[in-house]
Amino acid sequence: MTTQRTSGRRKQALAAAVAVAALLTTAACGGGSDDDSGKGSSTGAAGFDAANNKVAQASLAKKGGTLKFGAAQDADSWDTTRGYYGMMWNFARYYSRQLVTNKAEPGAAGAEITPDLATETAKVTDDGKTYTYTLRDGITWEDGKPITSQDVKYGIERVWAQDVLAGGPTYLKDVLDPKGEYKGPYKDTSKDKLGLKSIETPDEKTIVFKLPQANSDFEEMLALVSASPVRQDKDTKSKYGLKPFSSGPYKFESYAPGKDLTLVRNDKWSQASDPVRKAYPDKITINFFSDANQLDQRLISGDLDLDLNQTGMSPQGRTTALKEHKANLDNPVSGYVRYAVFPQSVAPFDNIECRKAVILGADHVSLQTARGGPIAGGDIGTNMLPPSVPGAEGQKYDPYEISGANKSGNEAKAKEALKACGQPDGFKTTIAVRNNKPVEVATAQSLQASLKKIGITAEIDQYDGSQTAGIIGSPSNVKKKGYGIIIMGWGPDFPSVQGFGLPLWSSKYISESGNNNYALIKDKTIDGLFDSYVTTLDDAGKAKISTEINHKVMEGAYYLPFVFERFINWRSDNLANVYTTDGYSGQYDFVNLGLKNPKK
Repeated sequence: MTTQRTSGRRKQALAAAVAVAALLTTAACGGGSDDDSGKGSSTGAAGFDAANNKVAQASLAKKGGTLKFGAAQDADSWDTTRGYYGMMWNFARYYSRQLVTNKAEPGAAGAEITPDLATETAKVTDDGKTYTYTLRDGITWEDGKPITSQDVKYGIERVWAQDVLAGGPTYLKDVLDPKGEYKGPYKDTSKDKLGLKSIETPDEKTIVFKLPQANSDFEEMLALVSASPVRQDKDTKSKYGLKPFSSGPYKFESYAPGKDLTLVRNDKWSQASDPVRKAYPDKITINFFSDANQLDQRLISGDLDLDLNQTGMSPQGRTTALKEHKANLDNPVSGYVRYAVFPQSVAPFDNIECRKAVILGADHVSLQTARGGPIAGGDIGTNMLPPSVPGAEGQKYDPYEISGANKSGNEAKAKEALKACGQPDGFKTTIAVRNNKPVEVATAQSLQASLKKIGITAEIDQYDGSQTAGIIGSPSNVKKKGYGIIIMGWGPDFPSVQGFGLPLWSSKYISESGNNNYALIKDKTIDGLFDSYVTTLDDAGKAKISTEINHKVMEGAYYLPFVFERFINWRSDNLANVYTTDGYSGQYDFVNLGLKNPKK
């Protein structure tokens, strides 16, 4: 997933990312007041990192009250088919259910799949090509009518209506209809508008998926909210995101885009039919702010419980919170890797030694500091597989000694690489960076300074961040502009090497617009490993292939990883049953949050 999926809410000043780094480093070492000890505070906060991969104040959650979110950016869409922001997928489970979903558990367990609308996970037959589910009893829509297998099929078929409902993930479309033969429900000529042949609904309780080719992550795809049921008679097409029809414990009461959203209880939802959701609050609200600093002030003052966007506090609020309210903070590792990537179409980056020169010459500590230091920025990234993905090795796999001997840059080795690539005196290139991402600009400036020491002169081109797909996503434009280095970041749509790396590293995903394989990797070994991965059904085998793919990518020196990203996120004193989850890239799991004092 692109950084778009985490909503890009930071609007901090460029210098602030570097200015707070010393404070963050001190905080990481446990300095500060008594509240910094992680034992909580007199105000009732659980303690620093108390909800990071573990449950804080689980037994204190009570029924009732209003759970109050704040956000510096609205969702891309609240339509389950169209939403792609990570916080939208997380929040949408309040009003939508899926056949299977992520476990409501902290850390790595939260990335595992558990039954939701279905009685159990899939019965898989036909060498991994047929998935069969039976629906639970008592599952209903907000008007009390039962949710049927046809509703699930129709909701999935909406993914094919890309001319009307573009924006969301299309994995299901690619796996169930790889030849693109189905035209979607709005152009469907069948009488019931349920003409997708690869999904069968023999009765209202049974749904059968028949994949043309096996894909071992298929159930992960069904756990995305894009696989939510939609009832045909309630489908308002492009307007559906304004008031989705609920299959979950809450329903839309009101929504003013960019201003506020309110969910209230769906009284037709049955706890007995839902093993995942506890539905503690009576009401859930979101207030949207145009200023991230104002949002942080409201969080710190206790007016709001948590930040919907889950991309970390802005530097100003973060500094105050670390000094005065550290017991209200968690510092999770996100699912994101932040990096520089080298398009091979731009000379001299068609030469692996020139790519290695940049990796070896970069000051990785300086890059980490530019991103906010070890707490707000993250651990120095040594490879391209996020820690949450099976097969990842974290900093243990460090082929260029990025966090070791070369962490501050190795001028001698970088110059050896330059000589080997035929550029002993260095060369000129351009770094492309989004103009609406101050931390990325700071990172580009850090890299620029490092490279100057080894004779590489890098000009920085700040482009319109809202036009990413047509600027760096266009290989012809990248070549024309001479973008030898692109600053970017990526996180998994679901926790597997396919859900993270396929768009980045597979030659099949190189496209003329909206391209994400910026390095233009065309490696038969990597492509072959992906082909093997999707037909490998055992977890150990999948993890092994995942590791192999990451090694091949790093051996090619296509990327300079910056950090395995971390965030500083706020939770109010009143928040209970709160924990971070790998299922949503280190965000708090929204679905079972409760309040200690519902009357507050």
